[in-house]
Amino acid sequence: MIRRTFEIVGSSFKMALQELWKNKLRTFLSLFGITIGIFCIIGVLATVNSLEQNIQNEIKSLGTNTIYIDKWDYSAGGGPDYPWWKYVNRPSPKYHEMKQIKERTPSAKYAAFEINVKDIVEFEDNQLSNVNIYGISEDFRLIQPIDVESGRFMSDAEFSQGSAVTVIGNEIAEKLFGIPERAVGKLISSRGKKLTVTGVIKKQGNTMIGGWQFDQSIVMPYRYARNLMDEKGADPVILVQGQDNLNSKALKDDLAGTMRALHKLPPSREEDFALNDVNDFSQAVSNIFGPVNIGGWIIAGISLLVGMFGVANIMFVSVKERTSQIGLKKAVGAKNRVILAEFLLESAFLCIIGGMMGLTLVFLLTLLLTEALNFPVFISTGYMMLAIVICIITGVLAGIIPARQAARMDPVEAIRSK
Repeated sequence: MIRRTFEIVGSSFKMALQELWKNKLRTFLSLFGITIGIFCIIGVLATVNSLEQNIQNEIKSLGTNTIYIDKWDYSAGGGPDYPWWKYVNRPSPKYHEMKQIKERTPSAKYAAFEINVKDIVEFEDNQLSNVNIYGISEDFRLIQPIDVESGRFMSDAEFSQGSAVTVIGNEIAEKLFGIPERAVGKLISSRGKKLTVTGVIKKQGNTMIGGWQFDQSIVMPYRYARNLMDEKGADPVILVQGQDNLNSKALKDDLAGTMRALHKLPPSREEDFALNDVNDFSQAVSNIFGPVNIGGWIIAGISLLVGMFGVANIMFVSVKERTSQIGLKKAVGAKNRVILAEFLLESAFLCIIGGMMGLTLVFLLTLLLTEALNFPVFISTGYMMLAIVICIITGVLAGIIPARQAARMDPVEAIRSK
């Protein structure tokens, strides 16, 4: 039985190749719909999946299981419809609140304070404008990892003493010193203050969501940074990371109670702070990309429908050309189900060939997009398997009517048609 099955499969595959080789142009044009359909669906899925994964990874880099306490609500979006009037008069987070939050919130593992401005940074005759200047507290690095490529990160003693030290972004180091490693130990200045460079941050590359952009930044202890900038106007934020294995929603609920107590808000009064959950950003991204995938399926479905008619046409022609051969097979004992299986498999193999051409085009597309977008675009194994399954289903649906026609032929009449 197994041997007979392999014979049927081998025969069907051989027939599909013969059909393809015998009428190359006709078969290619008929399979082109399948090729375009697979190219559309797998191309869209692969591109969207790669783009979403890249953005999700960037969101994760903002801190896992982390809440950003700010007066601004990040989920409200931006642009002309942003209700800035609702948030502008809220009190900004304060450094002393960060300590109280950590003490009063058992579900908080780490809490960090951050302020920032954009300004000029200088080294000798070299000057860079619009540089991100961050002042951070000790726990910041535990929530938001900062990998140092050359030199070292700032020590606990430098944080507690408010020392005039800094780690600088790779791009800043290249522009000021030519070779990033040369920056370590040098003195740079900003806002009339000099800082010693202790390390250079590992290059991160461009990001799609903005984020911290450490490549174009310098980072220093909060206790020193407050001498360089007005804390109230420096967009202060408190970052809180939850305990391990704790749901961020539970952390958010705990922080809401803590913040209301710190701000002495009665139950009837609206909150004057925003708790921005990183996980909410991740969910919002997933919701955005869902309709794009649906669009890809619709386009692919139309192309596959066209391709299905093309394959069905090939199979009708193939049945007609091999009528006498079908008659001989039935005359020597071939059962209807065997004839049916042979033609269905042949139809499926033709669609798989068309699908392989589509996957080849998708692979070329991923190479072009990877080069153009500066992040990896790839076809996952799951999507390749999906393409094969789609081709098989399409082939069976396209070949079912011609295959049944072949299976039901009268052997005598089929032989006479020669």
